[in-house]
Amino acid sequence: MSVPLAALPAASADPGAVRRLLSRVGTMCLVELQKLRRDRAELLTRAIQPALWLLIFGETFTRLRAIPTGSTPYLDFLAPGILAQSALFIAIFYGIQIIWERDAGVLGKLLVTPTPRAALVTGKAFAAGVRALAQAVIVLVLAAILGVGLTVNPLKLAGAALAVVLGSAFFCCLSIVIAGLVLSRERLMGIGQAITMPLFFGSNALYPVDLMPDWLRVLSHVNPLSYEVDALRGLLIGTANHVWVDFGVLAGSAAIAIAVASALLGRLVR
Repeated sequence: MSVPLAALPAASADPGAVRRLLSRVGTMCLVELQKLRRDRAELLTRAIQPALWLLIFGETFTRLRAIPTGSTPYLDFLAPGILAQSALFIAIFYGIQIIWERDAGVLGKLLVTPTPRAALVTGKAFAAGVRALAQAVIVLVLAAILGVGLTVNPLKLAGAALAVVLGSAFFCCLSIVIAGLVLSRERLMGIGQAITMPLFFGSNALYPVDLMPDWLRVLSHVNPLSYEVDALRGLLIGTANHVWVDFGVLAGSAAIAIAVASALLGRLVR
């Protein structure tokens, strides 16, 4: 969790302050993850959509050979993109939970505790990442069953897990930022649904960047999802990638998003 600390003004050179901050972030993350134990059925139902993408879209376009992906089978090319998509769909609506906590009075109580707002946001962001990882395992198992040539290198698998967590952290905080601006569940749902598919189709999840028109290529280069997918492809199936650039963009995006979400958090309880 060292990356987001760059965005936390409370983190000083004092080792004790850093330890307290990390402890509070960890506590908030554990609180969030406790909810996962009651949402096991939700994880399975959320896995249906990525499973359909792999089974129907992936298998069909692999047979059609309509999208050129070089020596990489299209299903192999697609699997990391669907993995990133499943994490996106979980994280982008996380702001609804923040609004629910505000309506229940929970958020107001949390904000008057000594815990920094950045620690609250970071805990939720990384909880979203771990929740996304739980679904990612389901997607990876299905991809392996379909014959996708996935790596078994534990270091690369750990790197892929980190990419999913960082990507989910960014989109979770983006959702919290939207919640802090619109202040209502209905508006957040509408905006979330409006931006989810453009984020997905405006990335390299379904097709190589080289096939995109120039305007879409520009959008892809500023879309954090593209960097998450690129990192996952390089780590999981061994395609050419810029993994250090990908992780740099993901970490920087997550840090900025945590800082902005923390600044807007108090607006929800005014």
